[in-house]
Amino acid sequence: MVTITTNLDRGGKASVISVGIDISKEKSTVCVLKPYGEVVCSPFEINHTEKDLSELSAMLLRLNEDVKIVIEATGIYHLPVLSYLQDRGLFVSVINPFEMKQYRSQGLRSVKTDKKDSIAIANYGIDHWFRLKDYEIAEGLYQELKILGRQYSHYMCMRIESVQSLTHLLDYTMPGIKNLLKGWQDSTEKDKLSDFVEAYWHFDNITKLSLEEFTESYKTWAKTKGYHQSQNKAVKIYSLAQDGIPTLPAEMESTQIMIQQSVSVLRQINTTLKTILTRMQELAKKLPEYPVVRAMGGVGDILAPKLIAEIGDIRRFHSSKALIAYAGIDAPPYQSGQFIGTNRKISKRGSSTLRKIGYEVMRVLKTHNAPEDSAVYWYILKKESEGKSKKVSKIAGLNKFLRIYYARVKEVYQ
Repeated sequence: MVTITTNLDRGGKASVISVGIDISKEKSTVCVLKPYGEVVCSPFEINHTEKDLSELSAMLLRLNEDVKIVIEATGIYHLPVLSYLQDRGLFVSVINPFEMKQYRSQGLRSVKTDKKDSIAIANYGIDHWFRLKDYEIAEGLYQELKILGRQYSHYMCMRIESVQSLTHLLDYTMPGIKNLLKGWQDSTEKDKLSDFVEAYWHFDNITKLSLEEFTESYKTWAKTKGYHQSQNKAVKIYSLAQDGIPTLPAEMESTQIMIQQSVSVLRQINTTLKTILTRMQELAKKLPEYPVVRAMGGVGDILAPKLIAEIGDIRRFHSSKALIAYAGIDAPPYQSGQFIGTNRKISKRGSSTLRKIGYEVMRVLKTHNAPEDSAVYWYILKKESEGKSKKVSKIAGLNKFLRIYYARVKEVYQ
């Protein structure tokens, strides 16, 4: 890192100093400004190392002025810089990327470089000085929740692929078995299908036994695993095995390996998902809005932390319309001359993750009886009765849900 010398190191006293930091993956560009464009430090680069961050914080503390650091939220890349500077008592404000993009767009030129971005961020700090908020610990909690939420989504995609892979293998060794046994159940945290095929893995392992022998074997297995010891289920499985035509031979050594390894991978993913969700629930329960969100129709224990994780601090949205726009379910205006478009699709410009979670809430609402908190439920039915498609009705329901979410959670913080 370059050693920085400023006119303020010599004991001068200035009013305010804005430090704009443009964050990248392993390094950042820093610019230090005073009002009216006076440059305290021209843009310079730092690496995200103990040495560089220590020198930066020491330099800023030496200024002995009203210093505010402004950084743009960049996924997880800004977190080390944020944490390091805050731990040393410096004021750090984290700005929403969309807000910064709007601010940059006010300029006449659209050239984008790290140096120009750091200047723009520092200027943002000057122009919005009295609106800047020091990053709060609660914001860190929201950030952790969001990272966990994204990891949960990642492992859910892996889980879908693993289930498809196992199902494909079972079509070769135990065709039709997935129609008789349930897969993973969130309510019981059990996967009867995986447990069964791990033990038996091929129809030949069933048909080499008599019906009576398999029934006893099945009941013993079910008791050991904590499932209902159903003789009727055993008979159905045995009948399926007798009629089925496996296309991978049991004698082929890799058959058993592929099935059991596939089950092992799926089980590990399920364990990981449970661990992440448990941590998300622990964090979400620390927030004052949790019981309010948890009680909303269609939400529950699993979707509540996911919703909070993706929406974050409700106070960062100036209105319910802003939240709806963030979800990408607002319809962009279309006007040309005297024509104003009215038949418009949703923008899909916001968080696709929030939309997916929102659609899941709507699905849960529609697959159960009317909940105690039923306003959105009846609104969806009303839209369907007006001739709207189920998809359009659910989007309208999600729009209403987010308006209610905004109002109720906002009230918690007033």
